[in-house]
Amino acid sequence: MSFQFRPAVREQVGLLIGVAGASGSGKTFSAFRLAQGMSGGKPFAVIDTEARRALHYADQFRFDHGELSPPFRPEAYAEAIQAADKAGYPVIVVDSCSHEHAGDGGLLDWHEEELTRMAGDDWSKRERCKMSAWIRPKSSHKRWVSQLLQVHAHLILCFRAEQKTDIVKNPNTGKMEIVPKRIASGFSDWIPICEKNLLYELTASFLLTPDAPGIPHPIKLQEQHRAAFPTDRPISEESGKLIAAWAAGGSAPRRTETAQEPKAEAPPAQPPRQSRKPPSRPAPESEDKASPVTMVRQAAEGVGLSDDDLLGYLGTEFGGSLEDVEVEVLRDLYRDVKNGSVSRWAATERGFADEAAG
Repeated sequence: MSFQFRPAVREQVGLLIGVAGASGSGKTFSAFRLAQGMSGGKPFAVIDTEARRALHYADQFRFDHGELSPPFRPEAYAEAIQAADKAGYPVIVVDSCSHEHAGDGGLLDWHEEELTRMAGDDWSKRERCKMSAWIRPKSSHKRWVSQLLQVHAHLILCFRAEQKTDIVKNPNTGKMEIVPKRIASGFSDWIPICEKNLLYELTASFLLTPDAPGIPHPIKLQEQHRAAFPTDRPISEESGKLIAAWAAGGSAPRRTETAQEPKAEAPPAQPPRQSRKPPSRPAPESEDKASPVTMVRQAAEGVGLSDDDLLGYLGTEFGGSLEDVEVEVLRDLYRDVKNGSVSRWAATERGFADEAAG
């Protein structure tokens, strides 16, 4: 059969919308408002990974509820979404997709399982296998994303967000500094918990913050959709109606002022998250405090790890003190302290020592 073309007409386009936010940002409520507007008066489906928390809104919105339990593999999400799509729901809300990445049995856990399968407790081999251990989790995730694009219903994916930091070298001072981590869109401070490219696969995606609940800060938003999501007021049912009408083949959304939807106070031109340092870890003030060795030690002390634990985790090839370790290795060590890898290794080593002593 030969490949055929026909005139392009926008009609019944499936939408994929991401809503990310920290606790208190209005993430779930905003997603439900959006879904109610998009569903045209019909009930929408909610896939709940948050221990039935979606049911808190059962008196405010018309939806059918399904609970997704661990392990949170991409295949489990795909199965639940396909079931809702086959049932004919016009809109499907998934709250939350963050578990697919960082939940029980999600991508990070799967990577750890693969490392254990490939290298066991051989920590030197585990380091060599880190990249190859991602092959199965990443392949599964990519298949899931491809399946999302085939769904007929509109999809609203919710994501948690958390504060993250990076250790970087200040090009002006040459000092190592702890700074808010940034994502590709330029946001810092609050970072969505998901695979790094997922939010850019969607039709539109937004970050909500606790200081302005429901107010969308666009991560990805095309020009033809901007009128449906003004950045000076919360996401609402009206936003859903406008974007759904566009997807059905209507003209680009045009927002009109209504008495039922008063204008919210506009956020500052530069949102606080762009400039605010994480309160729990202020910016370094001196050369000594800014050194990567000091940063690693401070992180380690916070979880009860000693220099001996850190050096044992790295291996004898790095010398007798942290001062002998290269900066790049210290960055990786800092990350492993923060994500718990060093603590898990130390606990295992202490268990072996206790067995030998006994």
